[in-house]
Amino acid sequence: MRTITVTDPATGGPVGTLTAGDAADVEAAVAAARAAAPGWAAVPAAERGAALHRAAAAIEERAGELAALVTAEMGKPLADARGGVAAGTGTLRQYAELGPLHGARSLQGGRDAADFMVREPYGTVAAITPWNDPVAIACGLIGAAAVTGNTVVHKPSERTPHTGALLTELLAGRLPDGVVNLVTGDGATGEALAAHPGADVIAHVGSTRTGRRIAELAARTGAKVLLENGGADPLIVDAGVGPAWAAEQAAIGCFANAGQICTSVERVYVHADLAEEFLDALTTRAQVLRTGPGTDPATELGPLVDERHRAQVHEQVEKAVADGARVRCGGAIPGGPGCFYPATVLSGCDDAMAVMAEETFGPVAPVRTVGSFDEALEAAAASRYGLAATVLTRDLAHAQRAWRTLAVGTVKINAVFGGAPGGAATPRRASGRGFGYGPELLDEMTAVKVVHLQAVIP
Repeated sequence: MRTITVTDPATGGPVGTLTAGDAADVEAAVAAARAAAPGWAAVPAAERGAALHRAAAAIEERAGELAALVTAEMGKPLADARGGVAAGTGTLRQYAELGPLHGARSLQGGRDAADFMVREPYGTVAAITPWNDPVAIACGLIGAAAVTGNTVVHKPSERTPHTGALLTELLAGRLPDGVVNLVTGDGATGEALAAHPGADVIAHVGSTRTGRRIAELAARTGAKVLLENGGADPLIVDAGVGPAWAAEQAAIGCFANAGQICTSVERVYVHADLAEEFLDALTTRAQVLRTGPGTDPATELGPLVDERHRAQVHEQVEKAVADGARVRCGGAIPGGPGCFYPATVLSGCDDAMAVMAEETFGPVAPVRTVGSFDEALEAAAASRYGLAATVLTRDLAHAQRAWRTLAVGTVKINAVFGGAPGGAATPRRASGRGFGYGPELLDEMTAVKVVHLQAVIP
């Protein structure tokens, strides 16, 4: 029997140990989900929505416990962890309301017939969720799947298995038996689930490497795949903006949650006219970030999720320095317990460096100085990823050209984070496929059937 042991990334102390699911566990979870699927699909949509509201209430009652688990398992500052739980319950309630309203349309046919399109659940959804925001993302995928009449097998990340187990328990306890099922484990467990012919939809948020493997497995079974994979999200700092304000935006984009956000800023292109002032301000901001455990309310920069991930982040930084980048601050593994890594600013970077071309997923701000907005836009667009991008500019024409040029799912103008609720985008290229959020996720979780009902029998 394989086990998963989780240690607190801030202290190195134990969090707990869980059994890693094997093929038999996956088989049992999928079988339970498939057995429950016909009955759950037959439940009126309003009743499914009411059940989702009850599940949201159960999570709200245990929100403090869930947030503490997130902080203990992956290091997120406690206030941010609470925010993730609140976002998750908000998403569940959103889908509880939208689910009963979700439908298709009628068609204009002959007067002696009725023609219409209906949306039906696919059956069973395999939700393979990440560690960096384990409650909010799981609530979105599971909530959208369940409210549209699908059953779910949830496989949380092996880095946050206790969080995933408690969340699934709270969801499953307010829904009929078999509607939401749990299987814990590592990559081998996830592969067994993705390869199972009983999974009709596989929804995954995580690395590009894992997403590609899931797509390969799904091609063999015919399962529909929804993927949000990695990104190398650019930030363009145009001439004419305030360097201090731009540096604050860059710091938020690069260092929030220690850079462990799907849409973190991964590379920065700054116009030469303000490059030095911008770099000085960004360096100063990085140097004063309060580093510490997520349980300390004063902490701004918590630890990375584990030692393996910290080693990967540091390797990218070291390679960049070897290739000519200059360390403005950070760039060294600190002594002492935990998986802390300092906020790091690199200047003199170029797009051939892995720290610019690939996803670092750490508190690193690699900066390239450019001579024009056109140069920045061309470099930002030249990536195999297509998740998100940010542009800081006073020039409306530049903003307009940027959002039309950048082949990404989300373009943010003059703010690295934020946006109206309900927004949904489709990632491109190596960053994935399909809607993963918003009302459109309900469409992704349902298949469309066309019905022609002839009223007259000759």
